[in-house]
Formats: sequence, C-alpha cells, structure tokens
Amino acid sequence: MVASASQPVIELRGVTLSFGGETLLKNVNLAVKPGESYVLIGPSGQGKTSVLKLLAGLLQPTSGNVFVEGKTWISLSRKEREKLTRRMGMLFQKNALFDSLTVADNVAFPLREVGNATDAEADEAIKHYLEAVGLYHAKDLFPDEISGGMQKRLGIARALALKPEIVFYDDPTAGLDPITSRRIVTLIKSLQKRMKTTVVAVTNDMNRAYQLADRIGMVIDGELIDCGSMLETKTHPDARVQQFIHGSLRGPLTEAEA
Repeated sequence: MVASASQPVIELRGVTLSFGGETLLKNVNLAVKPGESYVLIGPSGQGKTSVLKLLAGLLQPTSGNVFVEGKTWISLSRKEREKLTRRMGMLFQKNALFDSLTVADNVAFPLREVGNATDAEADEAIKHYLEAVGLYHAKDLFPDEISGGMQKRLGIARALALKPEIVFYDDPTAGLDPITSRRIVTLIKSLQKRMKTTVVAVTNDMNRAYQLADRIGMVIDGELIDCGSMLETKTHPDARVQQFIHGSLRGPLTEAEA
C-alpha cells in the first residue's frame, strides 16, 4: 500500500455498528494518516476494540463505510482483501499465542502459512524479529515458560513478521506492571519508526496513551471523540474526556463539580 501524506491510509466514514438490535457505534468518523500513531481510549465495553476490528476488516459496519487508501473493504474482491490483510499486523489483547509452538515457531507460523516463506527465509525472519524484541535467546522456549512481558513482546514480533504497513495493537500493555508497560510502548514506538508503519492502538492506560499517541480518540456513548494531541486531550472541553483521563468517569459533572 502506498498513500500520499495528505491521503488517509485508513478511514471510517459515517460508520454505525449494531449487534442484536443494540447500537454500539453510531455515525463514527475517523481518518488515520500514513505513519501516524492513533490511540483509542475510553471506558470498557464502549466499542474501542470494535473500532479496531472495523479498521482491520474483521468486522463489517451495519452502515457507513471503511476505506483503505480510498477503497472500501466491501468493494474489494476476495483476492484483493487477502492481499491487503497481509499488509496488516495485529496484536490481540490476549496475545493469541500458540501454546504448543515454541517462541520461534510462533513467529514462523504466519510466514509459512500466509507468506509462503521457505525455511531459510523463515529462519532469517525469526532471528531478525526476535532480536528486535529481545527474545532470540528464548527462541526454543514455549509461551508458558516465559513471562507476561515476554509473551507480549513475542506477540509483537509475530504481528510484525509479515512486514505490515499498518499495525493494530489491542491493549498491548494489559496486565503488565508500569515499568514493563513503558518498555513495551517504547519498543512499539521504536519498531514503528524503524519500519515506518502506521499504528492504531487501544489502551485504558493514559500514561501509555500519552507515550504512544500522535493523536488520541475516545470511544464513549456510541461516539468517537477526536481528542487530538496529548496537550489537546488534556485540555479537551468535553466533560467525559476530562472525567475519564482523571479517573472519575461516572456520568455528567454536577453543578458543584463543574
């Protein structure tokens, strides 16, 4: 995929998403530029991961459109969709590692199954990406033999194995201590800069959101509020944004609190 600096690499236009008659997202608009790091925040259960999955083509909107470089997901042929998804990587919240495969084989899996890599190509990629996340020394271990932070780094290595141009991270620091969380986000930023990728991430940790984001969006009440940069988010006029970032989202501010 090649996008101009002025053209969004991925975009939601007027997207509504409903399940079982209940509307989760309504009239959501979002445009992410090439090379940008866009972070979604918001209360649990409000639809942050659903936005991520819509962008990645894993969910189809009830109405509205998802565009990738000006083309809608639904307009693409099956072959075009498969080609496009190979240019995307995703780190799922639970890492989605294969317990029965070693660290090395977890990275090799997409290379062999999707990328049709030879053994020599897979071995080279395994070494490259495991060294990038500091795990080559653990290549022969199994996921349950490494720490939670190491599992997260392994998930990142596997998400990057096919050299994606867009990478989706679903809560990449969930369950990790603050020091490990900071290191994981530092790693994500370093790899993004090195590989020149576009990043869309979900997190509820405002410190990590500020660390990772060029721009922040908040998903709440079926809406996506484009909060802007870290400074713009901290000074955003919407009370829901202020309540969330200060850890007190429980409904509208009372007159006494305002």
